[in-house]
Amino acid sequence: MKNLITIAILLLSPMIFAQPEANYDESKVPKFPLPDPLTTFSGNPIANKTQWEENRRFEIFQFFERQVYGKVPDRLDEYSFKLWEESDDAYGGKARRKQVAISLTKNKRTITYNLLIYLPKGNPKAPVFLGYNFYGNHTVTDDPKVPITKAWVSNNESFGITDHKATEATRGVRKHRWAIEKMLDNGYGLATIHYGEVDPDKNDFSDGLHQLFYKDGQVKPKTNEWGSIAAWAFGLSKAMDYLENDTNISDVIVFGHSRLGKAALWAGATDKRFAGVISNNSGCGGAALSKRKFGETVARINNSFPHWFAGSFKKYGNNERTLPVDQHQLLALVAPRPLYVASAAEDRWADPKGEFLSAYHASKVYALYGKQGIDSPEMPAIDQPLQNTVAYHIRSGKHDVTDYDWEQYITWAKTFVK
Repeated sequence: MKNLITIAILLLSPMIFAQPEANYDESKVPKFPLPDPLTTFSGNPIANKTQWEENRRFEIFQFFERQVYGKVPDRLDEYSFKLWEESDDAYGGKARRKQVAISLTKNKRTITYNLLIYLPKGNPKAPVFLGYNFYGNHTVTDDPKVPITKAWVSNNESFGITDHKATEATRGVRKHRWAIEKMLDNGYGLATIHYGEVDPDKNDFSDGLHQLFYKDGQVKPKTNEWGSIAAWAFGLSKAMDYLENDTNISDVIVFGHSRLGKAALWAGATDKRFAGVISNNSGCGGAALSKRKFGETVARINNSFPHWFAGSFKKYGNNERTLPVDQHQLLALVAPRPLYVASAAEDRWADPKGEFLSAYHASKVYALYGKQGIDSPEMPAIDQPLQNTVAYHIRSGKHDVTDYDWEQYITWAKTFVK
């Protein structure tokens, strides 16, 4: 009987036994050859930016598109924008507020999501940071003119969120992550979207952006088609379609934290209109090198969040050594546009060293354009930023976005994003 129970457990709960403890010991990081961004899959060297753009960049991009994040299956039938609210009296009169509904239509099905914009009134054409928020536009500010999202949100006991519905009690609960007044005071604006309005963050492809593209009888994307990260990146690009035509906005820097940092990186790789890209604590599947298998791994992330990546990425779980690419090559796809990678000292799950090394190894592609990246493989001290076209810092503290982070991003943007 005991043997039968053991067999049943093995059959019903295989993941219990497939997941070893997370590795936080550098001595246990496997030895691995890191794929060279400047050597093609067939072994040919890349000597200049023309060869990079015409050959190597294309094949790296194609691999990430088909095997990691997944391909967008088709084009939209139509999309539209509606400026449904604006005011000149936000933040005590120092900011202009705009709220824009973005509608995407395919196969006679439509989703609509809301873009909240704050712009400094003293700057007639301001650069903006564009990024997703986790719980609704109303959570990044105390502004009563921003409506409570009606979309799916993650339950959060500390915020009083149950049944996946936001309430008035959640207004402003995440404003500490968005240094809006600091941005405004430095001549920058903010554009933000609740990511759940684009694609709810759950292992269910029946709603959100994906279902617009389904053929009859289809219930989820095909194996090499987009997961949620690629869908969120697509939503950012559609927001860019509006932002680039707003006469009060100049450059757009795409930003993301954690899973949304992964989306920001893929958006920056897929859409060259973004003037700069910021990854904040993006970890596995974002800036961190997968082959290090430190903290979160490919197997863990695909088991915990099976909807994030393409189905084709799952074969690399516990098999990272067979990956012909790694995340430094994702970062290299952003070149020559400015790139900032940031870590937190207590966020070992996201592998700060792996994030740093990724930025370091991507820098050789930036050198093809005469842009300065990270020159040394030695990590900088905590709270000592390295700011070049490729920038990096590791700050004290946990997995979060802080005023310190935004101070560095604003300083860097003023110098390198033009």
